[in-house]
Amino acid sequence: MGAVIAGMGNDEDWRAALTRGPTPRCRSWSAGPLGPGSRQDAGQTPQSRHAARYELCSRPAGEERNAELPSSAISASLSVSMATLGGGGSALCGALLDYKTEKFALTRNRRVGLLHRLLQLAVLGYVLGWVFVVRRGYQDTDAAPHVSVVTKLKGASVSRAENERRRLWDAADFSRHPQGENVLFLVTNFIVTDKQVQGTCPESPSVLDGICMEDVDCPMGNPVVHGNGIKTGKCVTFNSSHSTCEIFAWCPVENDTLPRKPLLAEAENFTLFIKNTVNFTKFNFSKGNTLQTNDPTYFKTCVYDPFFNPSCPVFRIRDMVEAAGETFGALALLGGSISVRIEWDCDLDQPAAHCQPRYSFILLDRRYNFRTASYYWDSQRQHYRSLLKLYGIRFDISVHGQAGKFGIIPAAVSFGTGIAFLGTATMVCDLVLLYLDAKADLYWKEKFEEAKPPKGKKEATAEAQKAGQDLGDAQQCTLE
Repeated sequence: MGAVIAGMGNDEDWRAALTRGPTPRCRSWSAGPLGPGSRQDAGQTPQSRHAARYELCSRPAGEERNAELPSSAISASLSVSMATLGGGGSALCGALLDYKTEKFALTRNRRVGLLHRLLQLAVLGYVLGWVFVVRRGYQDTDAAPHVSVVTKLKGASVSRAENERRRLWDAADFSRHPQGENVLFLVTNFIVTDKQVQGTCPESPSVLDGICMEDVDCPMGNPVVHGNGIKTGKCVTFNSSHSTCEIFAWCPVENDTLPRKPLLAEAENFTLFIKNTVNFTKFNFSKGNTLQTNDPTYFKTCVYDPFFNPSCPVFRIRDMVEAAGETFGALALLGGSISVRIEWDCDLDQPAAHCQPRYSFILLDRRYNFRTASYYWDSQRQHYRSLLKLYGIRFDISVHGQAGKFGIIPAAVSFGTGIAFLGTATMVCDLVLLYLDAKADLYWKEKFEEAKPPKGKKEATAEAQKAGQDLGDAQQCTLE
């Protein structure tokens, strides 16, 4: 319209143009700024062309007045108008409601193809090797069995303490009262203080709080720190070189002279019988560690060996100490603590005979002792006691285990996890192609394509009418 008006040179021509009525819009037959083959289309990436499809292309009513303006200026004004009228919100709504389906495109890229196969092999190795074979991911498990442990210690030894008469020690003397659940204590060395009676006597000079120079150093009624009794308020002579506080205690005070060698060294040949039973209530399955045999002498003659006799529950003490990484002589002198760990790993899809325990031994501590006493009366009704400081090996027995049996739910979960991991390999390769490869633009163009639904009858009729109107406008522009 601007071109027609520009051709009129006088006022009559202006008035004639105004009384003639509105001039029909002149529509261009090119594809437009976003159509294929246009100048704007050249050099654009598939991503930009894909985003441009959501741009609103309607022009305002006053477009004819700006016919002579450059296209860039018109586009700028249109952008401002669209932002003002909410065109950006419409585009955002369209992008959120779009659905993107998968599209498979064959690419002759050997590097990405090799990467894809390697990722698939890694996923298959993990799922088949680790999840299904090693961890048995297809099984339902019970990791909290009910446990029963029974121990019996057998053996005999003779103590040979200096200035003491010989004494026989058997299983009743060696094995002391339990000090916890599934705990056994074996005596290997001891210090005895015999014929103690309650009264007053000097404190031992090995107790620092008992050493004194005069009575004021021994306040009456105060207990001796780390000592054996209560101070009486007197400082007395213990021997020619030491003076100590007098105490009210079991006298004489405890002997603290430790033998140079363990007094019960024969304990290394003692045997420990461990009877263990586990019950997996989830599968109603029970199993014991004792071998089912008709030989009544089997448990009296067999000794556990991890390679040649793993089913025998009778253990030699020396073998247990050495399996924990220590020698019996060194551990028996001052005592120690050893953990006996029994592990059950039962695959109930296999015969029950395959469900066998595994034993392991761990050294926990290299020092362990405690005190105990036996009390008696003499013919004069005097109350005495014999104090024993016992050194030995404490065995802490712990049982752990789990049982597994095929279950459809864990099998389905493990299989689904494997399928998901295979999809991850494809996703990684797509990212490499679309963002890291030198031909990323080509892959974008081939991978993303907009699928438009077929037009209905009303839309086709409206488009035909619009095309006819456009043709009439073009002819009118040509005639003018």
